[in-house]
Formats: sequence, C-alpha cells, structure tokens
Amino acid sequence: MEAATMAWTAAVVGAGLVYWFVWVMGAAEVKGKRAVDLKMGSITRDKVQDKYTQYWSFFRRPKETATTAASAEKVPAFVDTFYNLVTDIYEWGWGQSFHFSPSLPGRSHRDATRVHEERVADLLGARPGHRLLDVGCGVGGPMRAIAAHSGSDVVGITINEYQVKRARAHNRKAGLDSPRCEVVCGNFLSMPFPDASFDGAYSIEATCHAPRLQDVYGEVYRVLKPGRLYVSYEWVTTPLYHAEDPGHVECVHGIERGDALPGLRRQDEIAAIAKEAGFEVLKEQDLALPPALPWWTRLKMGRIAYWRNSIVVRVLTLLRIAPKGVSEVHEMLYETAQHLTRGGETGIFTPMHMVLLRKPPAAASTEEEAK
Repeated sequence: MEAATMAWTAAVVGAGLVYWFVWVMGAAEVKGKRAVDLKMGSITRDKVQDKYTQYWSFFRRPKETATTAASAEKVPAFVDTFYNLVTDIYEWGWGQSFHFSPSLPGRSHRDATRVHEERVADLLGARPGHRLLDVGCGVGGPMRAIAAHSGSDVVGITINEYQVKRARAHNRKAGLDSPRCEVVCGNFLSMPFPDASFDGAYSIEATCHAPRLQDVYGEVYRVLKPGRLYVSYEWVTTPLYHAEDPGHVECVHGIERGDALPGLRRQDEIAAIAKEAGFEVLKEQDLALPPALPWWTRLKMGRIAYWRNSIVVRVLTLLRIAPKGVSEVHEMLYETAQHLTRGGETGIFTPMHMVLLRKPPAAASTEEEAK
C-alpha cells in the first residue's frame, strides 16, 4: 500500500511539473504561443527535419550566399524557411516583437521593447492620418505598438505567409485590425505597392536579411512620398570588429548562420548605401552605445529559460506532440544567443545602428518629369 501511495504521489508530482513547465512557464506574453502549439510555420510535420537540414546547409558559410547572383536569388526562400522554423519558438520564448532593445533601469523587457518601438514613431513624426510602412513586420509586435502610440495606420510586409496569419490574429485580438494595421505577404526586395504611397516607413532589425541593402533601400525610396522619412535599425559590425581575429570571425559567423543572414554589413557602409539609393541622411546613431544599458542582458538572463525550454521541447518531441527537428532548431537558436551575447559584450556587433533618412522633397518634380 505504501509503495502504491508513493507511486501515486510521484505521478501527481510529475504531472504537476509537466503542467508547470509547459502550460505555466511555457507561454509567451501572457498566454501567447504555448510549447504544445509549436507548428514550425507552414512546414508539414514530416518535413521539418529536412527543411532544417537544407537551411543549415545553405547558411553554413553565410557570406558565400551573396557572392553570386544564383545564390543570392535563393536567399529570400531560405529566409522564408527560417521564419517557418523559428516563428513559433520566438513567440513562445521571446514575445511578439522579434528584436532587441536597450535595457531600462527598473523597467521590464516588455517596457524596454515598447519604448524602443515608440522611438521610431517619434522620429518619423507619425500622427493620425499617416499611412506607415513596416518593412519586415514579423508577427506585428512593433506595428501594433507604433499604431497605438501614434494613431497612424500601418501596413506591414513579411515574406512568410505563416507570420501574416499570426500578425492578423494578433491585430484582431488587440483591436487594431485593418485599416489600422494591415499585413501583406511579399518580398521587400520587390514590394507590391504603388510609387509614393506612404507617409513614412521603418524597418526594425529586418533588412539584415537582404543580400544587398541597396535593393531594399531602393524599394523603400520608391514607395515613400517625397519629403517623408524612413527609420531603420540595422544589424552591423562595429569598428571594434577585426577580421584577422579568429574569435571575432567565429562570433560574427555564428550570428549570421543562426539568423539567416547573407553576411553582416559594416557600420560605416550604411549611410553611403542610403545616399546611393537617393536618401538624405539626417541622423545616424548606434543606440547600443552608453548611456544605453546592455541589450544582451535579456539573453544572459534567459539561459535558465533556454534550459527549461530545451527539456520541454525534447519531451514534446519524444511524445510526438512537437514535430521531429524542433529540438535541433531550438539548439541552433540557443547557440546563436551565445554568439549574440559575445558580440554585444565585446562591442563588435550592434543590432540597433539607427539611421534616419529622408526622401528629398525635390524628388517630387523629378518623378513627375519621369512620367
């Protein structure tokens, strides 16, 4: 009888631990995406492992993906695959805003994220009646924050159809459905919008996926009204990065491999590329520099959560609740987090090099003449 009681007690405790891990601790942003809901985007369960292997094979030497036209053309498809693989995990473990932000004293990560997003609206001078473009909107966390803060309508574009569905669901839940927040599936290298159709535009840690930044900036320039502003937070290496340092090289390659990047750009390249696209550069600033507090703190503090989540993912995979291959994707993201942390601590990498750009007012007359 005593043995049976002990076995029953152990079973109850075990069930309680599973419940705590998966349902209580396994949700993002107040009952958001749960571990038991990991679907790997639009990829069918039986293809997750294969898609991960194909992705890893393509990005194992990141800079080679943009060296030829043939390989560069494949980048958008593999970025789409990447976001099919990671979107649910990002939402589960990170939230609805897939980007970093400087830590704020006495404030939560969610608060810091929102302040970082609202800064964009303030830089753009966004207000009610404006129609803004979110270039690479993910599941729409920044879009909803900026729409709520500014009163502007926001149109987001993402290459991933699964993210479109998630963003629209979040928009409805937040009471910010169309026309306040619209989401379009498309490639920001060739956007399905008319010329001069937006009052402002922004990209938050998204254009790093482009093989050529010139192509994205050129498209944003095209769809922006003359005299209007564009803000971008860019992932770049800083002047502290030294290509002859093996540790620096491995750190940067680790960031590129684990984030579907066809090679990080240098900080000093961004303004020149913007000017090449036709923009005026009004301001350029690394928002990660002091007095800003470390943006990578959240990654370091999240190591216990990564360990916990790893156990949850393995158990769910073993029980066939999560598809085979999820564990490998989660492990890839954990390793990438270590490289990101090292990049932040050494100062060789920043995910928030901010540029404030303007399409010249004179572009209006030029465009009219072209017609």
